[in-house]
Amino acid sequence: MSETAYRPANPARGEASLEVAGHALLLRPCFTALVAAEEEFGPLFALVERAGTGELRLSEMAGLFWHCLEDQGATTREELSEAVLQTGLAACAKPLRALLSQILQGSQ
Repeated sequence: MSETAYRPANPARGEASLEVAGHALLLRPCFTALVAAEEEFGPLFALVERAGTGELRLSEMAGLFWHCLEDQGATTREELSEAVLQTGLAACAKPLRALLSQILQGSQ
């Protein structure tokens, strides 16, 4: 994992953080990130609906985190995916909820 300057997440911008190998990584759901996630997983509204009904797949959650990762040079997708598994679904729920909320509500 590369050393990058850490900037805390700004919840007002829909940002969240996820800890990977002892480092908090910034997740920022910018337009480009969400378009990339949509290209991989299909419509974002359907992704949000799957999450709401408990049908979101682990690979979709890790993929959404990857696409929203502000500094993709800070880790690999495989490391991020493994961190999601190690962290557990309960701990990943908070950053996931923040990203999904931003997708639905946009900037306030």
